[in-house]
Formats: sequence, C-alpha cells, structure tokens
Amino acid sequence: MQFEVQTGRREQLVDITAQVADAVAACGISTGVVVVYCPHTTAGLTINENADPDVVTDLLAGLERIAPRGAGYLHREGNSDGHIKASLLGSSVMVPLTGGRMALGTWQGIYLGEFDGPRTRKVLVTALGDAV
Repeated sequence: MQFEVQTGRREQLVDITAQVADAVAACGISTGVVVVYCPHTTAGLTINENADPDVVTDLLAGLERIAPRGAGYLHREGNSDGHIKASLLGSSVMVPLTGGRMALGTWQGIYLGEFDGPRTRKVLVTALGDAV
C-alpha cells in the first residue's frame, strides 16, 4: 500500500502514524511486522515521541546543528544538508504488529522527515505476517 504526504515547509516532521495504521488495517495482517519505507533522498522516517510538540522542534533544531544549511557543501542543488539529515533518520522503520495493530510505545509516533520541501512525498507500507 502507498500514500502521499504533502509537506508545507523546507524542513518539518509530519506525524504519519494514523495513515500507517490505516494501511495496516487494510492489509488484514494480525501478527507480524510492518515496514514503512520512504523512496526519497531528502526525506526520511523516524519513530519518536508524539505527545509533546517540543520534541519535534528540538529534533529539527538538533539536525540543523549537525548538518547546517549553507555549510559549503559541493552538491550544486544546494540541498546537501537535506541528504545528510535524511541519511541520519534513515529511509525505513519497522514496527511489530500484534492483534492487527502496531505495537508502538505509549508516546511513540511515526514521522516523515522533510528536508527539501515543500514537496509531495510517497510512503510505502508493507505488512508481513499472519492474516487475521
């Protein structure tokens, strides 16, 4: 299954937990794992706290300190910081499924990290395991 995420800023973390949960429900898998994959080089995925919005702000600020924009990179498109940040997050996450639902922790959510937006991003969701 696949869905799209429209981002609104150059850099942001978008909570996609609900869209992934909908995709998992549509797959009909009860026990197994779900793989969430982002096929872009300046966007990534992460699992982190989704209760306090300051965590998202802090994550973005921390990534900016690690890979600041305009730091003299050689890549001509001017988005090398986005490539670095996406690589730090990674292109996929995997979550166990139990009872047809993701076994995320109490405060966890799945985020798409946008680092060269605004853009329309694809997210692919594959559930593997035993059917309901």
